[in-house]
Amino acid sequence: MLNEKPIRVVRRTQESSIEVTIDRGPRDPEAKQRLKSPLPFFNHMLEHVAWRGQMNIGLTVELDHFDLIHVITEDVGITFGRAVKEYVDYHAQKGLVGYGSAYGTIDEALTRAVISFESRAYLDFNRTAVELPEQMEGMCSEDLVAFFEGFVQGAQCTLHLDLLKGRVGHGHHIWEATFRSFGMALYEALAERPWRAQMTAGVAGNIEFLIEV
Repeated sequence: MLNEKPIRVVRRTQESSIEVTIDRGPRDPEAKQRLKSPLPFFNHMLEHVAWRGQMNIGLTVELDHFDLIHVITEDVGITFGRAVKEYVDYHAQKGLVGYGSAYGTIDEALTRAVISFESRAYLDFNRTAVELPEQMEGMCSEDLVAFFEGFVQGAQCTLHLDLLKGRVGHGHHIWEATFRSFGMALYEALAERPWRAQMTAGVAGNIEFLIEV
């Protein structure tokens, strides 16, 4: 097994201070209580990621006096993404898959997630087949999209999310299926694979820059 040393990332700006920890050791029975953003529905979505991704996620959020929801979700996404990137970089020497795909479902909702860690930050969120509600459990759907936008920035990964099925009036299920598929794709991408030791997800390999100023 890979060394499952916990990874802790703290990101501070003039708007927020976000701390994220992740580890893939034994399941923490108190993991749910460690998700401490001020947004209960957002915490519930991250719980799906932890459960389906088979990882323990810790989160604390401190804000300035402007409690803006999009700041929380985007900044958490960036910080969580950076923590996952650190995990990928740390374990690459011993071998990780580096890419994954999964379907997530609950009742009538069905989504697909495809992820690849190739130092390329790109999000494609396909919502043409499903109508997302503007509001869900006190949050705007666009604020939840901001989480994934932040994640690809922090993780430097390519992420495709496709909402395949859903029903008007059941937006909760659409979002649950989305975060479930994301968590399962992460689990696949972070799986140990000794054959891939010192390899990256793409044949281009590690990216290096020579900079002169």
